[in-house]
Amino acid sequence: MTALARYRSPVGTLSIEATDDGVCSVRFGGRDGVRPPIGRRTRQNLEAGLQALADYFAGRPPLLPLLDLHGTEHQRIVWDALLGVPWGETITYGELAERLGSRGARAVGSANAQNPVAILVPCHRVVAAGGRLGGYAGGVDVKQWLLAHEAAHGPVLRPQRRG
Repeated sequence: MTALARYRSPVGTLSIEATDDGVCSVRFGGRDGVRPPIGRRTRQNLEAGLQALADYFAGRPPLLPLLDLHGTEHQRIVWDALLGVPWGETITYGELAERLGSRGARAVGSANAQNPVAILVPCHRVVAAGGRLGGYAGGVDVKQWLLAHEAAHGPVLRPQRRG
């Protein structure tokens, strides 16, 4: 069972979805959907995700909520590596591929594009060779805004993982 909420951000409305196991989706645009009543754990995970987004957009280091990510082993490896890219910094697809043992820039890019938890799993920090922004699910203008937002609030702001 999932819970769904909308979050109005400076880059538009985001839809956030959570399960008993954690946040499973943050997507651009508002999604509608009737959801049955949810349990306490799902509600806590949804609220933790909403708080992390609020902190992020306020320029405070967000406490990364529990995540419930579903994907291939390769995708999960790439998504986990994204969590290690520091706030306000970027990495190229090739550099990330090399960091992961030469999985190939295209394979990393493909997994990056399938990231179900935008912003909190920071796929926006991955850029094309030469620093070009490349594509982004929310649009290149949103990617540019997110990177500028992070740069303005300093590289010392790093999310903390929940234990």
